[in-house]
Amino acid sequence: MFRRDVLAAGAMLPLLAAAPAPAQGVRRKAVRVAAPFDMPAIEIPDFGAVRGFPITEYGAKPDDQRANRRAVADAIAAAYAAGGGRVVIPAGIWASGPIHLRSNIELHLEKGATLAFSPDPGDYLPAVPTSWEGIECLNYSPLIYAYDCENVAITGQGILLARLDTWAIWYARPKPHMDALVELYQMARKGVPVARRDMTRAEANLRPHFIQFNRCRHVLIEGVQIQNSPFWTIHPHLCRDVVIRGVRIEAHGHNNDGVDPEMSQNVLIEDCVFDQGDDAISVKSGRDHDGWRLHTPARNIVMRNCRVKNGHQLMAIGSELSGGIENVFVDNCHFDHQGSNAKSTIQNILFVKTNERRGGFVRNIHLSNVSATEVAGGVLSVDTDVLYQWRTLTPTYDRRLTPIEGIHVSDVRVERAKFVSEIKGQAELPVRDVTLRRVRVAQASGTPVHSEHAIGVRVEE
Repeated sequence: MFRRDVLAAGAMLPLLAAAPAPAQGVRRKAVRVAAPFDMPAIEIPDFGAVRGFPITEYGAKPDDQRANRRAVADAIAAAYAAGGGRVVIPAGIWASGPIHLRSNIELHLEKGATLAFSPDPGDYLPAVPTSWEGIECLNYSPLIYAYDCENVAITGQGILLARLDTWAIWYARPKPHMDALVELYQMARKGVPVARRDMTRAEANLRPHFIQFNRCRHVLIEGVQIQNSPFWTIHPHLCRDVVIRGVRIEAHGHNNDGVDPEMSQNVLIEDCVFDQGDDAISVKSGRDHDGWRLHTPARNIVMRNCRVKNGHQLMAIGSELSGGIENVFVDNCHFDHQGSNAKSTIQNILFVKTNERRGGFVRNIHLSNVSATEVAGGVLSVDTDVLYQWRTLTPTYDRRLTPIEGIHVSDVRVERAKFVSEIKGQAELPVRDVTLRRVRVAQASGTPVHSEHAIGVRVEE
């Protein structure tokens, strides 16, 4: 049962409150991350000493989705009652409905295991507190979901598979869907409580996230493969202390970002492979009124040692950034199209995007030691007029510009691109303090460095 006070507009669980000690058998270990800012140690769960709860002991059968859903839920309940445990998915293909994790639970997929999630939206009801593109609402449950949990993990060498029969149809986003987005935006603007923002009615077609950790602490995702996604693939929302390690994602559908840390703090994404239909990583902090209401910046986000086969950007900042974004570091990553089964959509390495409605702030963004073969855009793009479909869906009710300062890019090598850097700031609020150091594009088809309304742009060898 979700606490009523969380669902009221203006209320939220304390993101940065001190966490209690872990349950018996579930330890924590600190992950220390070097960064060009003060990066706290990330505390993640260690399930090495806990008991296993195989779903086959609770009635799971490979082709019986109903039995498997009940078996997974029963295994989670038993592990939770025991003070924590590892819910084990053995080798085989297991039809599945949504999985709701609880505190002190590790969902572990053994080698050869596949969880194949239902494509029927009805299986993801009743609605749960979640969000859509930076606005909180009630919507279809994410395929894997945790709310207000701590010490939660998804691990193993298995596959998480989203069957797309219905979700692929919903990618089209027809007029009733767009009308529903406008209605949701207006509810947020007017302060309608989240408990009354139910978006599961017919034709709204708001697709669920694949994995969402909502208001969770001490989160680990490690080793699994993810194939396909209805919407954003991994979405830590209002979370603290998150490690995503050694994950491989192949998801080429609409809005199929790889990882979207939103209003989350102390996040490490490392040793992952992304093959996406949208941004590989997109750091976010809420859209407009909901971002201002929740007032929680995304902070201390590190991406390192990753490969991007496909995706619009290697790292995107925004455009949902109304709560502010600071302290982001990308290091030792490679961007190319080799091995992807989809048409190349690679646009930029680092893209900072906002508009006159967002407010918030962007500061202290670092990217270093990155290589790429070919990108359609460039190494750094900053655009302060990115509205996409919202340009015509709603007018500008509240004009709030985004201060952007402190973007530092170094030691980047690209074979072919249109430009090195393109900055489009606002005349009223220029972009400030941008450094490009040892950034080389072997073949630039356009103007290498172009800046509008920017102060303190430095290009150094």
